[in-house]
Amino acid sequence: MNIDNLSMQIILHAGNAKNALHEALHQARIGDFSHKEGKLEKAVEELLLAHKIQTSFIQEDAKENLESWSILLVHAQDHLMTVMSEKELIEEMIHLYENQYRLEQRVEEWIDVGRKYNLDSK
Repeated sequence: MNIDNLSMQIILHAGNAKNALHEALHQARIGDFSHKEGKLEKAVEELLLAHKIQTSFIQEDAKENLESWSILLVHAQDHLMTVMSEKELIEEMIHLYENQYRLEQRVEEWIDVGRKYNLDSK
């Protein structure tokens, strides 16, 4: 088992997930939700790949086959867990942006109705 190579794969997949999550968040911030599902699915896929590698480390450690833990592996574990936490928060933030966007749309509709009503009554 090449610990450093597998650690880099965890970092790579977690980084890909983080990028997809932040792209989805950025798009949500500007009111574009068209790619949200695809970006979130991409993040889940990448996190799953990283998690599978992490699980293999845990299994090898349980069998006492890992002689040592490199600082790179510790960093990879930290990076993965951070992205997993970010995922939960970003999903909530996107949900909030969606609600805000819908409310803003409704307010705009009511403003338009009010403008029309004021014009018709003169």
